Amino acid sequence: MRQRFHKSPAEIELIRAGAATADVGGWAVKEAIKTGVREIDVAMAGRDAMELEIARRFPEAEYRDTWVWFQSGINTDGAHNPVTGRVLERGDILSLNTFPMISGYYTALERTLFVETVDEHSLAIWEANVAAHEYGMSLLKPGASCAEVTHKINEFFAERDLLQYRTFGYGHSFGVLSHYYGREAGLELREDIDTVLEPGMVISMEPMLTIPEGQHGAGGYREHDILIITKDGNENITGFPYGPEHNVVG
Repeated sequence: MRQRFHKSPAEIELIRAGAATADVGGWAVKEAIKTGVREIDVAMAGRDAMELEIARRFPEAEYRDTWVWFQSGINTDGAHNPVTGRVLERGDILSLNTFPMISGYYTALERTLFVETVDEHSLAIWEANVAAHEYGMSLLKPGASCAEVTHKINEFFAERDLLQYRTFGYGHSFGVLSHYYGREAGLELREDIDTVLEPGMVISMEPMLTIPEGQHGAGGYREHDILIITKDGNENITGFPYGPEHNVVG
């Protein structure tokens, strides 16, 4: 596991391609979002776009396990709830999750969106989570420990009386990973992980807030970017935009 913390140049090149492919899936999902469309139809549009992009970039590869999880309304309350046949409605909160798999390497893009409009309560939660996301990305630099980053984001949410809505850790490593074998547990942004970040590591920042059903702003809010730790800080290799300015769709 510790050997896998640091990615080779070849691995980083492949992870970059995966992040770009996840963006392709994100744009296809966004294009497919309309009132009256089912979750499953949106998910398939994103998956198909990524499969084609992988085949274009890697014509000699074998293709397996690329997928999309796309949820709407209260279905967003879990990090990765199953896709359903629920029909999108105006004002729905949406959770976009694209996962290309390339030669055993997994990458991801995750975004919060809304259909056509966002109410003031939801907007406030969304903006707070985006702010935590940006703050968290600024903390990912050599010398910082996973636990230190986690505690600082916890404090950020606690100051806004939102920590009780946090769902899980704030990020994890990338590399060889799929449904069948796990990521590096020693490189997760959790309170109990003391690993110190070093150049050549690849890690996500992905805060999520879940507001319970029946409360104002109910649903799951989640942003996710992939970052390469550099000698001076980090490089964000996710290109798909986040936040209310870009992702109120329709």
